[in-house]
Amino acid sequence: MRSWLSLRRIFACLVAGLTLFAALHSLAALPFSISDLTAYTMGIDSITSAGASQKHSYRYYYTAVTGVFLQSQATTVPDGFDYAATNFGLISRSYPSDSAGSSTLTQWQRFAHYVDALNDGAREVQTETSRVIYKVLLMGRHGEGDHNVAEAFYGTPAWNCYWGQQDGNGTVVCADARLTPTGEAQAKKANRFWAGQLAEQKQPAPQSYYTSPLTRCLQTASITFDGLPLGQSFIPTVKEFLREDVSTHTCDRRAPRSALHAQFPTVLFEDGFAETDSIWTGTTAETPVANDIRSQALLDDVFSTDDATWISFTSHSGEITSLLRVLGHRAFPLSTGQIIPVLVRAEKVTDSGDRSLPSNAKWQAADTCNAPPVTSVPSRGCVCAPTGLAPSTQDGEAPTQVEGILK
Repeated sequence: MRSWLSLRRIFACLVAGLTLFAALHSLAALPFSISDLTAYTMGIDSITSAGASQKHSYRYYYTAVTGVFLQSQATTVPDGFDYAATNFGLISRSYPSDSAGSSTLTQWQRFAHYVDALNDGAREVQTETSRVIYKVLLMGRHGEGDHNVAEAFYGTPAWNCYWGQQDGNGTVVCADARLTPTGEAQAKKANRFWAGQLAEQKQPAPQSYYTSPLTRCLQTASITFDGLPLGQSFIPTVKEFLREDVSTHTCDRRAPRSALHAQFPTVLFEDGFAETDSIWTGTTAETPVANDIRSQALLDDVFSTDDATWISFTSHSGEITSLLRVLGHRAFPLSTGQIIPVLVRAEKVTDSGDRSLPSNAKWQAADTCNAPPVTSVPSRGCVCAPTGLAPSTQDGEAPTQVEGILK
């Protein structure tokens, strides 16, 4: 028995050493200056009414564990990659936790045992002030929405400078856009794939489900997990900070809480979820740094309040891109309806005291037209009519609910 415990402690120490090296490497790759990184890593002390209301006196350092999923490998090309054709990208390999009986298990069962072993090993070496935990995040982008079709129709320059700021064009509604028939089909594809994974691959079902408050994500999550043998009722929690990176586009403006509840009566809303959307301004947009600070706050909240190991996020292209940056994962753009899993190592570090946003995390103004543009050429951008140039706006502070996340 003592020899077995010694082996487990040796394994835990090896894991701790390797993952510490990976964590330092990932911090070096973050897209911030040293001054920004100092503010960024000092931590989130609280999340205001725009997100969860829990008070935190610590934060996490995150590392995306490589060598587990194809998406983390530099040789994997994101364009055209399909989770449904690759077993979610899980690499066929052995694990230090494999035993003599592992040959009879599926790759997902062996991977699940590996994650359990990582957490067991981390618990054996934790201290009062530091703790390491591992979670598997399955992050899905919503299916195609009406706004995606509209942007493709008008072209990205014209979409960004005029059409994206409109509620619609008289034919389709882009404000808080809904899924197209193609988007619904993409979510149904995910539902069929999950059914096969649960039955044949014995993949663990998510233990917790979180979704963006935008309608297309609520639709996608509802279709994806409908009728599956999840071992529990599917009741996702709506998280304000899981929303798309906030632009001046009306597709990024969410509906009132009461309207969302009427459409999706079984979902839960996190504590402090406001009736109206006070984050979207229509005149200023998040910078990547501001988006990453929000994503860090979201992750810190989930990792500090949810004991689940297997977690589902239903979100957006921009927000998942930000989450991957915060996790230290390589860039891996997702097309509509695609899903990316990440094995996350999180080290909880005690840190208290008030914090303020980095100085360059202000939101930025958008150059827009007040009438349909004359031309919209990708190489030239958007050209407004002589009388169609919208009054310029200045960069501004983040909305109060977001500005407070570091305070």
